[in-house]
Amino acid sequence: MPRENRKRGKKHKKVASEEAAYEVQRPVEDQPEEVEEQQSGPSWIVPAQDNNRVDSEAPFGYVDADIKAYFRTVETQLKEWQENAEENAEGDIDPNENRRIFLMAALQEMSGKERELATDPECAAVLERMAHSMDDFVRRVFVDSLTGSYEQLVKHRFASHVIQTLLTVAVDTVGRESRGVFPTVEESSDKGELLTLTKLILDFIEEILPSFSSLIMDPFASHVMRALLVLLCPHLFLLDASHKSQYAVRSKKSAAWKAKQGPFKSIFNDSKDKGKGVADKSSPPEFMDAAKRFVVALRTDLSENEIRSLAANKVASPVLQMVLEIEADQNMSDEPDSLMDRALVGLITLQHNDPSAVPESSDFLSTLLRDPTSSHLLETLVSRAPDSVFHMLWATYFEGRLPKLSIHPVANFVVAKILERVSAEQLGGVLQELGGTWMKLRSSRVGVLRALVDRSAASGALEEEVLDAIYSAFELQTTEDRKMLVSCVLYLKSPQEYTEAKAAAEKQPDPLEEGERHKKKGRAHKAHDTLEPKTAGALLLQSLLQLPDPHNHVVLNSVQSMSIDNLIALAHHNTSSRVLDMLLDSRTVSSKSKRTFLLSLIGHYHTLVDDRIGSHVGDRCWAAADPYLKEKIARSLIPHEAFLAGSFYGKFFARNLNLYLLQRRPEDWRTLQASRSHPQAAPALAPIPAEPTPESAAPPKKKRKREAVAGDEIDALFEHALGKKVKKGSLAAEAALAKGRAGAQADGLGAVLGAIQSAPKGEDRGKKKRGH
Repeated sequence: MPRENRKRGKKHKKVASEEAAYEVQRPVEDQPEEVEEQQSGPSWIVPAQDNNRVDSEAPFGYVDADIKAYFRTVETQLKEWQENAEENAEGDIDPNENRRIFLMAALQEMSGKERELATDPECAAVLERMAHSMDDFVRRVFVDSLTGSYEQLVKHRFASHVIQTLLTVAVDTVGRESRGVFPTVEESSDKGELLTLTKLILDFIEEILPSFSSLIMDPFASHVMRALLVLLCPHLFLLDASHKSQYAVRSKKSAAWKAKQGPFKSIFNDSKDKGKGVADKSSPPEFMDAAKRFVVALRTDLSENEIRSLAANKVASPVLQMVLEIEADQNMSDEPDSLMDRALVGLITLQHNDPSAVPESSDFLSTLLRDPTSSHLLETLVSRAPDSVFHMLWATYFEGRLPKLSIHPVANFVVAKILERVSAEQLGGVLQELGGTWMKLRSSRVGVLRALVDRSAASGALEEEVLDAIYSAFELQTTEDRKMLVSCVLYLKSPQEYTEAKAAAEKQPDPLEEGERHKKKGRAHKAHDTLEPKTAGALLLQSLLQLPDPHNHVVLNSVQSMSIDNLIALAHHNTSSRVLDMLLDSRTVSSKSKRTFLLSLIGHYHTLVDDRIGSHVGDRCWAAADPYLKEKIARSLIPHEAFLAGSFYGKFFARNLNLYLLQRRPEDWRTLQASRSHPQAAPALAPIPAEPTPESAAPPKKKRKREAVAGDEIDALFEHALGKKVKKGSLAAEAALAKGRAGAQADGLGAVLGAIQSAPKGEDRGKKKRGH
């Protein structure tokens, strides 16, 4: 091709691209009217699109720039107080008063602009922070100000999270109102009557109830509906606050965003419900009636096919699961045409009409078994279905199909759930049916094995058969192999695979040298450990420890056969340390076995507690020991007292032992340990006489006036040096301090300091948190 043609071609392409870019960037008003009419279409479409865009972003108007700047400073201050609550509280005389004044100023600025702030992307997060620090009266005012707009707010991208947070913190206020605890409210004739939060929540339900069936399918409103159901029935969905159940209110994306924002908690230190668990939360009886209305609303608004279509909907399926839980809790499931009956393709109706009928396998339920989203709904169905319907489900969809379902990546979770309800006879059939698939379950389907162990422990049957299944799964045939059970189960490997992996790990190069080598090549180095403990293996070992005696001895014997280095490494890992926690906490493990384990660590406790995770295991060991064994452990640590004092984690464990008191007054040490075991009978301990020093033996004559007021100086010393720490000590420590003050003139200042050293430092111990 000639050169000029090539130039012309390139120039033509460039001109075309420039013209296209110009056409895209060209304003609408510069185009001719006829072209504008052709592109825009009918005239009624344009204003509709503009109105929808405005309503979706700020349906109640935009927030002023100055207001947004002010709330940015509010967020910065609240975040600082929430992250450093304890440090900030130590410097101020009354930090709560200053924070309350600051919060009240922000609330006054927020008054009348609640809807606009809730729909603003920046201010919505500030309202979430403020909601945790609001008192009961302010929460009632805030919720009342949003009345009438909830249906629009719960479907908004940002306002839905504000409503969700309000419903979450409302559990505390509603619980206090149900117990008859109300804040004092000043009566004013111009503002009218302020309803209780319980009544405001009921009004909120009345407002959204007609559109509940559509809200559960909205990507933003569905999370608010789940938070509302948790508030109405906390006994169903908040039984274990530490367990991350499938009924979590926030999505993974929302939870990840919230984790990056720092802690969301109250900025005040005088929380009324501080220290109370979720079990203490109580809900009024009106809430249960309101929850029933949601069940009736779905029955009325949705047909059978529409209910079944929600099973595969990622947004609506979690809400449907919660509604099914409420329906079963209120004994409304075992009725024809109930929500559970529709989800089970009419099995409940069939059972009522003909109890001896054998249902045909449904393609819908077979699909639920293998779908990642709808399988969660099937787990709820098999766990909450009536007994007669459960046996029909077992015989139709599970019996005879367990080998394939147990190794399926999705269906195995449903199998593990349904095994929690099988009878002893059915459990025996499961063991026979899965006889040839145990080794396949070892790699990634350990949940089925754990469910078998848990069901055997709960029913008290077939323990030996279940143990044989564990032996077959991990290829533990000989006695020597079974001594490696803890290591094999923890790493989900057979003895041969574990030995080879361990040898390969020992041959790996030094991570530091390898890291330097990769740095030179310009690549980041990440050490790879082929023997990383698996969470599924640790959970299986914990279930085995809950088997009755002597069936749990297989785990205990394996722990006793481990070397002390491997045992310490086990205790220092955040996953495998849970196995040792269960060994000490399990009621089925005998006291003799626990004592043998504690004795095996004597001489190595200082190494055990010199770690973030191991220090917690050491605390559990100390709590599980009897008084004689505690003294034996403490005396074994006296030579390592300096090591513990220099350890960042070991010093907390050493303070709990009171080695200073044990060396000088053993009888008082034993009395103190007995008083900690029984706090109601805590005696006052005598002060420890200080060792004579040249200064204390021959005080100068100039200090006679100080001796006359020695008690006042000591009291001043306690108030200035200890401060709040004295108030947070145990009863025994306070008795020892009081006795030390009383005998200060006779025994001198050294005796009192000895009593102080023997007192536990509860507030320092509380700063150490477990990270797993």
